[in-house]
Amino acid sequence: MEWFIAALVVVALGVVAVAGSGKLGGMSREPDRDVYRQNPWPDDQPVTAADVSDVKFGITLRGYAMDQVDDVLDRLAGELAERDATIADLKAKLAANELR
Repeated sequence: MEWFIAALVVVALGVVAVAGSGKLGGMSREPDRDVYRQNPWPDDQPVTAADVSDVKFGITLRGYAMDQVDDVLDRLAGELAERDATIADLKAKLAANELR
């Protein structure tokens, strides 16, 4: 009976070693390449809140595709800066009209 338990332990350790090496069809060694470059929004239209809610990024081995996230954040930062400048300009014009 002892030899049966010892053999069972050896087989179990072998299965764990093979599974850990990825030879049983587990995770691949290479990340999925679904991170093709995409432009989530047309460049000639402003980004809306719904656009931001609906954006999806490609998945890589370590999380989201960083270059896609960086592109979206750069675009949002630029548009927010442009909107802030427009708001400041309109407030200045409104204040100038009120002083007259």
